[in-house]
Amino acid sequence: MNFDAYARTAIDLVNAGLDDLAGLRALFSGDQAYMRDQVAEKDLTVFRRAQRRLREVFEHGTAGQDADAVRELNGLLEAYPVQPRISGHDAGDWHMHVTSRGSSASAEYLAGAVWGLAVWLCEYGSARFGICADERCGNVYLDTSSNNCRRFCSERCATRSHVAAHRARKRAATTTSLTPA
Repeated sequence: MNFDAYARTAIDLVNAGLDDLAGLRALFSGDQAYMRDQVAEKDLTVFRRAQRRLREVFEHGTAGQDADAVRELNGLLEAYPVQPRISGHDAGDWHMHVTSRGSSASAEYLAGAVWGLAVWLCEYGSARFGICADERCGNVYLDTSSNNCRRFCSERCATRSHVAAHRARKRAATTTSLTPA
């Protein structure tokens, strides 16, 4: 099983815009595209609640509150239990699902997301959970850098933040040089 892919579904959920059913459906892509048409309006509440709780895990991790991140993830593991099963359509297409046959799309997605994030925490620690340092963003990410130094969710946010800081320094320098002594 690719636990990193499951952990990334947690990232996708926390960063998703769940304003309406279209926003929820946009969350499902790739191997999970089949779930897109299975979700309904009632699933929005379930996903929004999980989204808030998963964000709390990232907040605890970035604050160095490892035990709180673990406690929250354990609660999520209880709420969205993993029940692995092998699935496939022919002998060459065997793959794992994290819930029992007939589970709802929300149960399948959330069990995988929580399981992947829990495995990630056990492997790398919650210090690798990040929240983008660009104050206009707030997206979460998993720090995969070799020395745990990542601060931004993307190159785009890093560049935007660095350019804004550079411009602010230039304005401050200009203002200082124009101010009479």
